[in-house]
Amino acid sequence: MGRAYFGTDGIRGRANGRLLNAATAMKVGQAAGRHFLRGTHKHRVVIGKDTRLSGYMMETALVAGFTSVGMDVIMTGPLPTPAVALLTREMRADLGVMISASHNPFSDNGIKLFGPNGFKLSDADEEAIEKAMGEEQPLAEGEAIGRAWRIEDSRGRYIHAIKQSLPNDVRLDGLKIVVDCAHGAAYTVAPTAFWELGAEVIPMGVAPDGLNINDGVGSTALEAIRQRVIAERADIGIALDGDADRLIVIDERGVAVDGDQIMALIGLRLAGAGNLRGGGVVATVMSNLGLERLLGANGLDLVRTKVGDRHVLEAMRSGGYNVGGEQSGHMILLDHATTGDGCIGALQVLAAMVQSGKRASELLNLFEPVPQLLRNVVYESGDPLADAQVKAAIAEGEAALAGRGRLVIRKSGTEPKIRVMAEGDDARQVARVVAEICTAVEAVAA
Repeated sequence: MGRAYFGTDGIRGRANGRLLNAATAMKVGQAAGRHFLRGTHKHRVVIGKDTRLSGYMMETALVAGFTSVGMDVIMTGPLPTPAVALLTREMRADLGVMISASHNPFSDNGIKLFGPNGFKLSDADEEAIEKAMGEEQPLAEGEAIGRAWRIEDSRGRYIHAIKQSLPNDVRLDGLKIVVDCAHGAAYTVAPTAFWELGAEVIPMGVAPDGLNINDGVGSTALEAIRQRVIAERADIGIALDGDADRLIVIDERGVAVDGDQIMALIGLRLAGAGNLRGGGVVATVMSNLGLERLLGANGLDLVRTKVGDRHVLEAMRSGGYNVGGEQSGHMILLDHATTGDGCIGALQVLAAMVQSGKRASELLNLFEPVPQLLRNVVYESGDPLADAQVKAAIAEGEAALAGRGRLVIRKSGTEPKIRVMAEGDDARQVARVVAEICTAVEAVAA
């Protein structure tokens, strides 16, 4: 049975729409609050948010839900998703909540939940909370009703924490860095952290107005930062998304560098120092074949998971890995954080530049990406992937790429789309395979 609320990364949808509104947020607060009322101690939840206008509404409704079942609430204000995970663990909270729709436009919003260990909730926890959302929850009475307050030092705590991911002798003096915060949650913490470490910082996307998050800026809109890096003759550009859990780098030439190259750099450096755990790196089925070949040539494995940083994290924890991520820019470095952290990922790249004396373009061009093509096909209803003609087209594509590439076909976890991705050494063959499969899907998708 499918879930009504929780998807691949918490709850996400159009703010004040049918799925995600104040009533839903209050139900989440009550259901999650009751689920984590374990033991006899005074219970508390940490709530952070990004800069979306609807964050005020969502925050207020969540506070009402949590306090109504007897849980105290600590509000941090705008703060990156990994910072909420960090504070949940540091403050001995029972639960953490991030109000964000990540890289989506301001009109969307979402709710991400973290357990007391700072990791995202398990499927079992989410299923229990979703079930409880459909039931009336016992309410606290009298003095058992929860309290709520804001803390003023949350940003400083996070800045201090991410700086600890670098050795004490690493400074960023002499580096000129463009930092694009997408008018999102990291608009103060990221520029401040890099500046405190000695860099010359040129900030972008640091004037949120509730409506402009991810609008022409950030890790999914790179043209503005590319131009700024070139115009400023900067050493590197750091592009974050709305909640700062993902990272895309722009080298000094204005060339965008995705998560695969960043994982390659961090993984190989840690392996060289004897600090890479698990014997490899964890990524998703979307990561380029070139990354897999590079790691293999260095005696390391690439473990692939389903799309979603949550699946990457699960594989990392079960297999004892400390480096993982996604091509889209999620960087999960378990030595320093319990979830994807764009700022920590950026600091590892900057440290490599300082310690090696090399330019970003030299460090982040470790393999030649295999030609890769992704197309999305919108469908109205049903299951196009169950159609016989579509299955036949996929089988033909797999046969054509056998031994020379890969084919990944999947349904989007958030939209009514079929994602068709192929990669291989022959770019024309890849394009042909994708086109034939998309044509087959389109024939039955209308």
